[in-house]
Amino acid sequence: MKRIHIIIFGIGNVGSTLIGQIYKAKSKFSKAKNLDLNVPIVANSKLVLFSENTTGNTWKSDFSKFAVPYKMDDIISYVKSKNYDHVIAIDATASHDMAQHYTALIKNGFHIVSANKIANTLPLGFYNDLRENLKLHNRQFLYETNVGAGLPIIETIKDIHNSGDTIRKIRGVFSGSLSYVFNTFSLENKSFSSVISNAGRLGLTEPDAREDLSGNDVARKLLILARELDLNVEFQNVNIESLVPKQLNGKTTLKQFNARLKELDAPFEALKLKLPKGNVLRYVGELDVENKTLEVKLVSEANTSTLGQLKGSDSIFEIFTDSYGDEPLTIQGAGAGKEVTARGLLSDIVKVSNKL
Repeated sequence: MKRIHIIIFGIGNVGSTLIGQIYKAKSKFSKAKNLDLNVPIVANSKLVLFSENTTGNTWKSDFSKFAVPYKMDDIISYVKSKNYDHVIAIDATASHDMAQHYTALIKNGFHIVSANKIANTLPLGFYNDLRENLKLHNRQFLYETNVGAGLPIIETIKDIHNSGDTIRKIRGVFSGSLSYVFNTFSLENKSFSSVISNAGRLGLTEPDAREDLSGNDVARKLLILARELDLNVEFQNVNIESLVPKQLNGKTTLKQFNARLKELDAPFEALKLKLPKGNVLRYVGELDVENKTLEVKLVSEANTSTLGQLKGSDSIFEIFTDSYGDEPLTIQGAGAGKEVTARGLLSDIVKVSNKL
């Protein structure tokens, strides 16, 4: 039996869901894959719970009672003291600080599985240094959930690229959150602010919806895909059409933004009224590989087109290659939500484990 020790950073929606999925699948993985998935450590940004097994039904109450303040060195020292053979750090945060710890974790024997996009979108110096350390210390770093949540986007892009085929363009609705917003707003008689608010209640947007509406999340996904295709591009190379008015950016607090959310209604209603008959609004990401251009923009699409037919919170990716010709390879499915994202992390955990 191969025992895998899983250290989980981030116990919000995705992290806590992942712990539950590991607990439910523990017996199945033991029988079918000869894997014993153990979670000895869970941590948020300030506190950590050290335990021989934190995947049981009491882990949340145990965390509230026994978690202690920590620094990353405390976790590294604890793992070393236990002489664990196989250790995987799971980053279920959206933290810049957490990404800065990756190199130290790799140097100390941790493999990494991440839903956090930050490490893959920091300046190329950090990005390349991280990969050099992965090679030097023979560690794995998987991040399929960075783009498309549970959809196999990054793996597919890598496979096509490594096969020798030429990817010419990638285009699609990359954000499940904004897919829901514009699918709903385009077809239903609802104000834009009410759709945004409901998306928040459903857990589709970030707590601060400006994180989604700014376009930065889609831009990061575009940048990640571009770098998978060996393009040396930075975040500032992405041309982003933000959906947040200037007066609601800057120093406006989240409370103030939410109170003024209705200021978005008039401009978006005007855009909706100008749509040609049978068209809908879509917020798309587009990577032109040949010209090295990366764009995030709001477009009008016929409701009969591939992008125009989207429903719910689905994401869609069109991959144009030499082999596929004018008809792209299309991948579509749930692009947001804690369940699919956690399931994608668990899939990456198993992939790493199988190679150990």
